[in-house]
Amino acid sequence: MRREIIVLGLSFLFFLTAGCEKEPKRMDDYLVDFATLMKEGSSYRFRLDNDRVLIPKEVTDYAGNNGQRVILNYVPLKGDTIRIRSISDIFTDGIQTDGFPERYSNDPVKIVSVWVGGGYLNMILEMEYHSVAHRVALFSDPSSPSVDLWFSHSRENDPRGYPQKLYASFSLHNLRTPANSTVIPFRLFIHTYTGLREFRLELP
Repeated sequence: MRREIIVLGLSFLFFLTAGCEKEPKRMDDYLVDFATLMKEGSSYRFRLDNDRVLIPKEVTDYAGNNGQRVILNYVPLKGDTIRIRSISDIFTDGIQTDGFPERYSNDPVKIVSVWVGGGYLNMILEMEYHSVAHRVALFSDPSSPSVDLWFSHSRENDPRGYPQKLYASFSLHNLRTPANSTVIPFRLFIHTYTGLREFRLELP
C-alpha cells in the first residue's frame, strides 16, 4: 500500500512538472530578398530593390565587396535595423558591349524566374552541373536597331550532372544615357531546353 502511494505521488509530481514546462520558443519571423551591398570601410549597409537601405546590427563571417549582389536572409528589428541570418553572394556582372556574337554561347538552361529590379536584370536559372565551372554573360547586340540582350551560357565541356540553380544579377546602367532618362524597353533572349525564349522587359 505504501509503495502504491509513493508511486502515485511520484506520478502526480511528474505531471505537475510536465505541465510547468515552457512551450517551445517560436522562431523569429524572417525575410529573404535580393539586395546590393553598400560597403564603406568596415561599415555594411544593404539596399533592397525598392531603394530601402537596411542596417545590420552586426556582420560576421562575411566580407563582400561594394556593389556585390546578395541573397539577404534577415530578421526585421526596429526601423531599418535588422539581424542577419545568412548572406549568400549572387553572380554579379554587367552588360558586355563587345564580343557578340563571336563569344556568345547558347548552351540551354531552364528558366525559373526573370525580372528587373533595383537597376538589375535578375535571373534564377537551372542548369546541369557536375564538376567544371560554367561560363555565363550578358551580351548586347550592337547590330540591332532595338535594345537586344542575349544571355550566354557555356557548359565548358562539363560532364552531365545534376540540376543546380544559378542566381545572377546583371547591372543595366549601361542602357541609361544622359539623354535618355525615361523608361527603356529592351528584349532579352535566352536559349532553353525547349528552344529560344524572348522576353520584353523595361528598365524604369
